[in-house]
Amino acid sequence: MSSTSSSYNGCFSLLVTSLMISAVVRSQLTTDYYSTSCPQVQQIVRREMQKALKVEMRMGASLLRLHFHDCFVNGCDGSVLLDGTNGEKSAVPNRNSARGFEVVDDMKSAVESQCSGVVSCADILAIAARDSVLLSGGPKWKVLLGRRDSLVANQTGAANGLPGPFDSLNLITSKFAAVGLNITDVVSLSGSHTIGQARCATFSNRLFNFSGTGAPDTTMQTSMVSDLQNLCRNGDGNATAVLDLNSIDLFDNHYFQNLLNNKGVLSSDQILFSSDEALSTTRGLVQSFSSNQNLFFDSFANSMIKMGSISPLTGSSGQIRRNCRVVNS
Repeated sequence: MSSTSSSYNGCFSLLVTSLMISAVVRSQLTTDYYSTSCPQVQQIVRREMQKALKVEMRMGASLLRLHFHDCFVNGCDGSVLLDGTNGEKSAVPNRNSARGFEVVDDMKSAVESQCSGVVSCADILAIAARDSVLLSGGPKWKVLLGRRDSLVANQTGAANGLPGPFDSLNLITSKFAAVGLNITDVVSLSGSHTIGQARCATFSNRLFNFSGTGAPDTTMQTSMVSDLQNLCRNGDGNATAVLDLNSIDLFDNHYFQNLLNNKGVLSSDQILFSSDEALSTTRGLVQSFSSNQNLFFDSFANSMIKMGSISPLTGSSGQIRRNCRVVNS
């Protein structure tokens, strides 16, 4: 047997194993988990999400990001919501950027008033993430429910395990693979950047002295470089730019069209199309999603279901927190 054939068979076996594990995990979660204990939970969360978006449309992107950052660290267990100096909120990927905790508090309070001690914070966050997308014009999907909340946070896991704006494509795909997500998931979930904003601190390295060249990143469109330089030149790194130019609050496939035109704000976005590694991995998906929004929507919904099924606490594990910020006494 050739080494290529052996490698293929090995990859195929790993894929089958991964799919089997994923199916087992998903079977522990169900779409009708609260049909008897709290049948109104999804309507309650959506109502609170609608209120939050009326105040600030950006909040949809913020809650979607919270769910992503929750699931990548110890699975979807609400650990990102815990307060404390050793919490995930204090890890570099979340510090000064993770937001929306007050909205989750409002959702939890509203749910508790109807169904006390029944619905986990992790499930509330999963529902809120879906509604953030749907209410911004994106696809809908049935959220699998039945997660319980963790008793601990993992600051180290948040610091090291979350994909970052400065990561190479190979590192990003390896971090996705570590939680059972594949290259298609990398590209489709990156499409969440069709809404939201990024701080100068996450992309200013591309504007002035990229990789020690003394010049901006050549994979960023020239006029865009100039606009972002003006935004970030004298700031403290906390000024923000929209991630999807000309389609700010609408969840669509315009993000991928931007990448084809060198208009990705984050390096971790643009490398999906422009890097050498992308040629044989992600570039084709970017091109497909840029020309077919329905394809992107279907893939995104599927990837969100997969991501939401990463290592949930179920059964008697964890607890149902009364307050999403602290473990029950």
